[in-house]
Amino acid sequence: DICIIPEMPVSLPKLLMQALHLVQTKGHAVIVVAEGCGDTLIQSSGETDAGGNKKLADVGPWLQSRLYEFFKKMQVELTVKFIDPTYTIRAVPANANDSVYCSILAQHAVHGAMAGYTGITVGRVDERYVMLPIHAITGGQRKVELDSRLFERLMTSTGQPSLAPGLGDDWALLPKPP
Repeated sequence: DICIIPEMPVSLPKLLMQALHLVQTKGHAVIVVAEGCGDTLIQSSGETDAGGNKKLADVGPWLQSRLYEFFKKMQVELTVKFIDPTYTIRAVPANANDSVYCSILAQHAVHGAMAGYTGITVGRVDERYVMLPIHAITGGQRKVELDSRLFERLMTSTGQPSLAPGLGDDWALLPKPP
């Protein structure tokens, strides 16, 4: 129903109003928020982790609390099912397919090393195991262009209106609680 990515400018009042509209008309709303939105909706501390990566603000719990506050003010009941897939994915035990896949990746990595390749990683592309230069994978940031076909598909499939700041996002224009 609502999907937010870091490249999108988002007005919190518009987001809250859209969530309220969905709950009142459909009885529920599914909101998906990308991890990188921790820097667009709220400010991170600027700290880095042990790997030198920027620590992002934890946007999920922050947005959840804003939703609870707004729905309480509007006197609309709200139940949130908050799912952080990061730990869900990591918590799944490995199965036989995972073992075979890891074994094949390891064999290809050894073949690459024995052939004298450095700065590579191995992976599967189009059902083939390949050696890929690390700089080709990590070079540059991946961003969604807001005027791209991909972004238009996102907006069309969710049916969400533009949540960009502008007219109608002033807190004073929000409906008064009943």
